[in-house]
Amino acid sequence: MHVERFAAMGTRVELHLFGTGDADALLWARRAIEAVDDALTIHRPSATTALNARLLAGLPAFVDDRVLLDALIEIDAVHALTRGLFDPVADVLRPGAGWGAVRFDPHNARIEASQPLALDFGGFGKGFALDRAGDALRRAGVTSAFLCAGESSIAVVGEHPLGGGWPVAIPHPLEPGRFLVELELRDEALSISSTVGGGGDAPDRAPMIRPSDCALVTAARTAIAVDHRGALAEAVSTALIVAADTHLLDAPGARRFLFSHAGMLVDA
Repeated sequence: MHVERFAAMGTRVELHLFGTGDADALLWARRAIEAVDDALTIHRPSATTALNARLLAGLPAFVDDRVLLDALIEIDAVHALTRGLFDPVADVLRPGAGWGAVRFDPHNARIEASQPLALDFGGFGKGFALDRAGDALRRAGVTSAFLCAGESSIAVVGEHPLGGGWPVAIPHPLEPGRFLVELELRDEALSISSTVGGGGDAPDRAPMIRPSDCALVTAARTAIAVDHRGALAEAVSTALIVAADTHLLDAPGARRFLFSHAGMLVDA
């Protein structure tokens, strides 16, 4: 087994590689994650902060950073798949601002908005980064790997080195020793979103916002989503938290769970 540990995306990242693969595979995976961090961060100068400066000034922009462009393409897709419940623009300080106010032309790498707004990729960035790291490992011939960004974003390449799926148990955020659900992952990604536990009360943590009305979501909930891509899993888990109903749990073949901490609401 080979392991790489480092800080990126505002959290601790761990890459665990098993079996065969190119000797530089972990280095390429780390570089993929760091490239996403460099492009999408809003906490230091980046392609995203430069883009936000133009959008806040009411100006159009051409996106010449390939990583940011790829992220925007995926954002456009997952926003539609979640019926607008995942929105990287929603902001209580700018009512009405949202991805719906954005005009994005991926073919010409051009973006503009009908009102001042800014992008914040949030947890989506971690899933997107793990996707790119997993792709780098697969290109290097890796067939078994476990990747995580913090405790809420996980992706696996292939099966467990001993065979079968990777067993993952999701702890209850308020009751030590109890698990919400136990799963097995095979070439999949998992995202956890919660309004409680695990730093949910940290002063620098952004509140969950319902995009339709910019209301703060304060209900004690935990959502878990498994998908073939981490970016989509992140978007869905966020959308489940803010949704006013449970329609996202009904996707055929999906593994999605929504818990209220007065008891489980629905699982699918």
